Amino acid sequence: MIRVFITDDHEMYLEGLALLLGRQEGIQISGTAISGGQLLELLPGTETDILLLDLQLPDIGEEELLVKIRNQFPGIRIIYLTLMRGTRYLRKLSRYDIQGYILKNCPLQELLLALKKVQDGGTHYSKEINIEVGLEDFRKTISIEERRVMEILSKREIEVLKLICREFNNAEIAEKLFLSVSTVETHRKNLISKLGVNNTVGLVKFALRNKIID
Repeated sequence: MIRVFITDDHEMYLEGLALLLGRQEGIQISGTAISGGQLLELLPGTETDILLLDLQLPDIGEEELLVKIRNQFPGIRIIYLTLMRGTRYLRKLSRYDIQGYILKNCPLQELLLALKKVQDGGTHYSKEINIEVGLEDFRKTISIEERRVMEILSKREIEVLKLICREFNNAEIAEKLFLSVSTVETHRKNLISKLGVNNTVGLVKFALRNKIID
């Protein structure tokens, strides 16, 4: 069962999509929201695997919302559901661990395929995005340092790095990510080794330079 939470500020579209997906075998609608604020209020009370997220909501900016989602729900998978095209939005995929980018006018079968691929740990981008924007061209716009981060750090290491930059100690990080303190200590040592820095200050400087944090 794939548990899906949908957020979109167009209520008619939101209700229609929730009704349509809720009728599909193997999919359960865990909740819906019409704003970023409502999403942050309702999501903690649900069991959600995948968040279908509209890019432009009226009350919270895109990046602010993504930061809050990733801080509070680091394990949730996110698929952008949007009419927007362009590398400005695709760049966010590398910064906030987004698993999919789907155009709202895509066929139902493509959306169902995307949900299954993302649930299984993969990614999915609408073919129009691949053709019109070109993922290869997009990759060329990412700096060498950004590619280095994407290639050498695991998702969990990036989560730990972000919390280190927020001045969480090892015990606090362990509690937030449901890890043991020793595991967090290992992640911290691995980060210092992989990134070639000497201490926590070096980790913070690296994160700022590579836009892992603002």
